[in-house]
Amino acid sequence: MKLDLLNELRQQNPIVFNISNFVTVQDVANGLNALGASPIMSEEVAEADELLDISSAVCLNLGAFTQHQVEQIRTVGKLANEKHRPLVVDPVAVGAVAYRKQVATKLFQEFHPDVIRGNAGEIAALADVSWQAKGIDAGEGDGDLVAIAQACAQKLACTVILSGPTDVITDGTRTVKVMNGTPLFQVHVGSGDMLSSIVAAFCAVEDDYFEAAQTACLVFAAIGELITKKTPNLAAGSFTVQLLDALQLTTVDEIKTVAAYE
Repeated sequence: MKLDLLNELRQQNPIVFNISNFVTVQDVANGLNALGASPIMSEEVAEADELLDISSAVCLNLGAFTQHQVEQIRTVGKLANEKHRPLVVDPVAVGAVAYRKQVATKLFQEFHPDVIRGNAGEIAALADVSWQAKGIDAGEGDGDLVAIAQACAQKLACTVILSGPTDVITDGTRTVKVMNGTPLFQVHVGSGDMLSSIVAAFCAVEDDYFEAAQTACLVFAAIGELITKKTPNLAAGSFTVQLLDALQLTTVDEIKTVAAYE
């Protein structure tokens, strides 16, 4: 695990271009900024080409979109591929809403994601594995999560992050599980979207996107766990504030004290 990538990220301050879910746009921007990256948020397709020229990575969130926004996502995704910018996609609720899966499937025919981050229901849907998803939540299923993540990675030829109490990160061949975290991530609506953009920031400083993805997951999960160890009995509001503080202040050495992965 290349935990020193966190220091590299903070030193380089990479610009991450985001098409965000309007529900969580502020969480994503603040989270990136606190960690040490520089967020750009855009809803205008006419500026996409110029913004991509100055960006080091791209994150596309499919959480809340209109037909107009789908066109922007398509354009930005294709430009990211053309300009060789690492591209992270968060396929929100594709396991729960058929239309969302249809849109995502068509988009992936027009551009290639380098990393996909989703919960079990979302990744199972993209891998065409039966699963009972529930909105943005993972839902319930009895499949092997590692096998599901690997199937998705192989099908779409990219690195896949299946987020949950244990994160599964795989490129279809190499696989890592990150066991850190806190249940408070589940009551902070923006935490998943924040992680997707943080993955993009790590991809900006590491050409091996599997390495970047697993490091991002460990850093984010370990920071969440450290917060709850330092301050027991936290609730959702206080956790949100402390998460931003910890993203800014937590050191690599502190992360190493709790890091749990295999």
